[in-house]
Amino acid sequence: MDATAFEQEVAALVVEALNLDVKPEEIDPSAPLFGDGLGLDSIDVLEISLVVGKKYGVQLKADDKDNTKTFSSLSALAAYIAANRAN
Repeated sequence: MDATAFEQEVAALVVEALNLDVKPEEIDPSAPLFGDGLGLDSIDVLEISLVVGKKYGVQLKADDKDNTKTFSSLSALAAYIAANRAN
């Protein structure tokens, strides 16, 4: 469950944005964000999209065909942000 520094940064952002009752370092980077993982839902995705856009300048669109992959895990989300960030 070793996360990179950037994955930890994204985990902290997700925890703060959603007021989760979990510490960022407790999130397994490869665990699913939905269902059995963190148990996030579509409203949570909207919240994450807003804070990611604000902090990193990355636009995550609700109708993007790659969202299932992008939000599949913390690791996938962090990789997407890193590849598309403005700053």
